Amino acid sequence: MTIAPIEKTILGPVEEIPYGEGRTYAVGLDMIAVFRLRDGSLRAVSAVCPHKGGPLADGQIDNRVVVCPLHLYAWDLATGCSQSGQPPISVYPVRVDDGHIILGD
Repeated sequence: MTIAPIEKTILGPVEEIPYGEGRTYAVGLDMIAVFRLRDGSLRAVSAVCPHKGGPLADGQIDNRVVVCPLHLYAWDLATGCSQSGQPPISVYPVRVDDGHIILGD
């Protein structure tokens, strides 16, 4: 698992992300995809597919994986490990506090 260290950052209201979708946020020099799963929990991973730079926030998700919309490679949302032989992606700690998405510890 690749958990990337990141400074605590407020990204915005959780309502900005519909259930079952993701959004990309610029945090410093990093692009981070935050997903709101159908059960309401959040996951945060690198927003850029390591294969060809695809936008992972636009990919299909379930409660376990994100699938890149360009070439259908999949990554585990909790660990960043590839399900399809690609390099891992970074995962980030994320939570909701008082209705806002908080990235980092």
